Amino acid sequence: MKNNKYPVQKTDEEWRAQLSEKEYNILRNKGTEYPHTGKYNLHFEKGSYSCKGCGTQLFESDHKFESGCGWPSFDDAIEGTVEYVRDTSHGMIRTEILCANCGGHLGHVFNDGPTETGQRYCVNSASIIFDNDQ
Repeated sequence: MKNNKYPVQKTDEEWRAQLSEKEYNILRNKGTEYPHTGKYNLHFEKGSYSCKGCGTQLFESDHKFESGCGWPSFDDAIEGTVEYVRDTSHGMIRTEILCANCGGHLGHVFNDGPTETGQRYCVNSASIIFDNDQ
């Protein structure tokens, strides 16, 4: 199913062909990975993190920190790359974060970050890919 709201448009079959089952479940079905299992949870190399679905740069390594929550955490996103959506699933009120270019589910953002932004972008490793800037 296409959502014409986003610049990147692909059919469900195209998404399935591009993404692994796990990546598809997270990016297209709003799934999540188990805490402390993601590739980028304890990854702190210099570079940037892009959307696994469309390649849009979303986060810079300078904004990544160890939150202890079990998922990669950032205190800010690259301006204009993330969409914020109220999420009332699971009996909670949270703010879901989506890639603004393809609508892929990334995770959630919380107002309990330890830096001056006060934000903790809690992101699924399977929804992003790292580029080491070299």
